[in-house]
Amino acid sequence: MENNTSLQQQLLEAGVHFGHLKKKWNPKMLPYIFAEKKGIHIIDLNKTVDHLQETAAALKQIAKSGKKIMFVATKKQAKEIVSECAKKVNMPYATERWLGGMLTNFNTVRKSVKKMQSIEKMLNDGSAESLTKKERLTLGRDKDKMEKVLGGIAQLGRLPAALFLVDIGHEHIALAEAKRLGIQTFGMVDTNCDPNKVDFSIPANDDATKSIAIITNYITAAIAEGLAERQASKEDDSEVEEGNNENEAKAKRMEAEANAEGGRAKRGAGAGPSAPGAPKRRTTTGSRGPVRK
Repeated sequence: MENNTSLQQQLLEAGVHFGHLKKKWNPKMLPYIFAEKKGIHIIDLNKTVDHLQETAAALKQIAKSGKKIMFVATKKQAKEIVSECAKKVNMPYATERWLGGMLTNFNTVRKSVKKMQSIEKMLNDGSAESLTKKERLTLGRDKDKMEKVLGGIAQLGRLPAALFLVDIGHEHIALAEAKRLGIQTFGMVDTNCDPNKVDFSIPANDDATKSIAIITNYITAAIAEGLAERQASKEDDSEVEEGNNENEAKAKRMEAEANAEGGRAKRGAGAGPSAPGAPKRRTTTGSRGPVRK
């Protein structure tokens, strides 16, 4: 309870509870609105804490399973915060511009990413030295332009398992693509949006920098915890596997020793006196006995 109170206090200080003007509200946000003050809706922070913890737990499990979570925030005040948080946990992100079809036309986007990487390789390994100065400058500009938009998904080899969105109204194209592909969606939802559009909603102010920062950092910490647990589980599994391999090798050695011991015992038994009751071997002498007349 104390932890919840402390978190609620931090959210209050960050201004997470400030919603939009009453005239801009979405009626579906009614369960999350605490009151109205000077024409502005106030979000119920108790609901925010509950939803934030539920969202963090779900994202932690996704990270623990080894799947990717994509951060999406193209709003000016959220770009830097979200990109830094995504880099901390090595997750893909889109903070400059959402390319139409980034998810639904993923194969084509991957081709653009590969083109960007090949240009970067040419510029770094010196193979572009054979080109003219103008061609090298053109390549450099193309790479910078593509890296600005695609740099956050350069290491994304397949579709992410989940999307975390800041302002689901602003990122409606990304949300629509995720829904079409059945990708789980998590998002900050202000009083002017429909919380039912995402699988996990966090009622919060999605315009203030401090509000975006505290929510995103909380989510990132949960993801980092899930990744740490995954790594610890891997190490435990490898230790168990090593122990099993050692036990198996020991058992094989013991079996080999037992077989060798049994072989020696058999050879020793064959060289000893014949067993009692066994038929005696007939022996012949070199001379016959006296002939009877």
